[in-house]
Amino acid sequence: MMIDILMVEDEEELAGLLRIYMEKVGYRVRWAMSGEEALDCLRKDSVRMLLLDIMLPGMDGFAVCREVRKTGSVPILIISARVGKEDQLNGFRLGADDYIEKPVDPDLLVAKIGSLFARAYGASVEKDMLYSGSLTIDKSARRVYKNKIPIDLNVKEYELLLLLAENPGKTLDKDFLFNRIWGEDSFSENQTLTVHIKMLRNKIEEEPKKPTRIRTVWGVGYCYEEI
Repeated sequence: MMIDILMVEDEEELAGLLRIYMEKVGYRVRWAMSGEEALDCLRKDSVRMLLLDIMLPGMDGFAVCREVRKTGSVPILIISARVGKEDQLNGFRLGADDYIEKPVDPDLLVAKIGSLFARAYGASVEKDMLYSGSLTIDKSARRVYKNKIPIDLNVKEYELLLLLAENPGKTLDKDFLFNRIWGEDSFSENQTLTVHIKMLRNKIEEEPKKPTRIRTVWGVGYCYEEI
C-alpha cells in the first residue's frame, strides 16, 4: 500500500486535527502512536514521507529517525515541542530533513510538507501522480481532483494545467504555452489561451477573480504557484 505521509504522534487530538488538514489537500495519511508502530508500518508499506514527533512512548523520535536512516532515505519532518538548538541539531545529525515546532500552524506544516515533497520527488511527481496542495493529477487516467473531488476538465484544460503544474514557480511565456498545447500550426487564436486560463481558474482557484495558483505575469505569461 502506498502512503503519502506516515504521522507518528501520540497526542490523539493533535494527530486528528493535522490529519484532517493533510487529507484536505489530498495526502494519504497513516497515523502511528509509537515509534515501534511506525517502524512496523515502514516495513510493510511504501511511505513517501515521515512526520515524526520526538517525545513518544517507548522509542523516542530520535531513535526512530536513526533506525529509518539505516536503511532508507524517506524524507523526515520532525514536529516537536523540543525546539532547543541541541535538539534541532541532533535531529538534523540523525538525518531529519526539516524541523517544525509545536504548537503547529497547520498551514505552515502543509507548506513545509509540499516543499519537502518537491525537493525529494521533483515537483512532487511520483510515477503517474502529481500532488500540488489540494490538487491531485492522475496522469495515467488524465483526471484531476481537488480535495479528492473530481474536477471536470476538457482535453486542453487538462493539458494546460499539467504543463503549468509540472513547472511550479516558473513564468511560462504565452507563446510557449500556446504552441505546446495547441501547436505552432494551429488555426486557433492566441486568445484561446486566455479563455482556457480563465476556465481553469474558475475550476481550481478558491477566488477565480483573485487567482493565487495560476498567476498572471503581465506582458509575459503565467506562473503556477504551489499553494
